[in-house]
Amino acid sequence: MAKGPVLIDLEEAQDTPSPADAPPVPDVGRDLQPTGQAMQTAARLAAHKPSRLARWFWSLLLMIIGAAVSVATWDFVTGMMARNLVFGYGIIAMVGAFVLVLLAIVCKELAALTRLRRMDRMQAAARTALSEEDLPQARAVVKDLTALYAGRADTQWGRERLRELSGDQFDALSLLELAESEMLSPLDQQAVHEVEAAARQVATVTALVPLALVDMLTALAANLRMIRNIAEIYGGRGGVLGNWRLARAVMAHLVATGAVAVGDDMLEPLIGGGLLGKLSRRFGEGLVNGALTARVGVAALEVCRPLPFTRKKRPSASRIVKQALTGVFKSDGEKA
Repeated sequence: MAKGPVLIDLEEAQDTPSPADAPPVPDVGRDLQPTGQAMQTAARLAAHKPSRLARWFWSLLLMIIGAAVSVATWDFVTGMMARNLVFGYGIIAMVGAFVLVLLAIVCKELAALTRLRRMDRMQAAARTALSEEDLPQARAVVKDLTALYAGRADTQWGRERLRELSGDQFDALSLLELAESEMLSPLDQQAVHEVEAAARQVATVTALVPLALVDMLTALAANLRMIRNIAEIYGGRGGVLGNWRLARAVMAHLVATGAVAVGDDMLEPLIGGGLLGKLSRRFGEGLVNGALTARVGVAALEVCRPLPFTRKKRPSASRIVKQALTGVFKSDGEKA
C-alpha cells in the first residue's frame, strides 16, 4: 500500500470558477441607513396644500353642518320656550354667551393673523432698507420694532440702549445691526433653546418607541409646538389659524428646497462621519429625526424673526443638533 499524499490530476481544473471571480457582497447596511422617515412624512403632511376640489368639499360640508346646527338650536330654543318660558330664556342666555365667546375667538384669530402680517412687513421693510441703504426707512423699522416690544420686561434694557445709541448711527446697516444686537439677541437665545428641546424630544421618542405612527404624530406635534413657541418669543402670538399658516409656510419652504433630507455630513460633528450606518436602526432614526427638527426650527426662526440676520450669523442646525443630542448619544452609547 502506497504511503504519503495521493495526487489526483484534474484535467478540467482550469474551467472551474475561482472565488476571486465571485461578485462582491452587496452592502445591505447602506440600504437600511436611517432617513428620518417620521420627520419627512410630518413635514410633507404639514406642507401639503389641499386641492381646490378638497377645499370646496370641506367648505360646503362646514356650511351644511353649520346650517343644521343653527336650525336644531333654533328648534330647541323655541320648543323650550313653548314648554317653559323661564327655561327658554335661560337657553337664550346660554346661546348668546356662546356666540359672544365665539366672536371673541374669531377676533383673537384675526388679531393673531394681523400681528404675523405686521412682522412679515417689518422683515420685508428691513430687507429693502438694507438693499437700498435707506436710513429713514431703517429708522421707521426700528420705531415699529420698539413699539412691537413695548411693555415686555425682557426687552426693556435693549430698548433703552437702542434709544440711547440710535442717534449715533448714520447708515441703515449700522442702525439695524444695533437693533438686532440690543433687542433680538436674548430672544434668539430663547428660540434656540426651544429648538434644542424639540429636537431632543423627537429624537428620544423615535429611539425608544418602535411605532411608526407614534413617531410621525410626535414629530408633527413637537414641530408645531416649537414653531408656535418661536413665534410667541418674537411677538407673533399666533392663534390656531396663524400657527397652522406659519407651520405650512416653514414646511413648504423646507420641502421646496429639499432640506427635509439629512445625511452623515450633518451628524458628523455629533457622532463622526460614516458611523450613522453602523448604529442601530431605531437610534439612527432618532438622530436623523432630531436633526431634521433642528433644521425646521432654524427655518422657523428665520421666518418669525422681525429682522433679518445682519451682524449675527444665522444659527447653525448642526451646532443645535450637537448641543441638543450629545447627551442623548452619550447615554445610549454607554448603554450599548
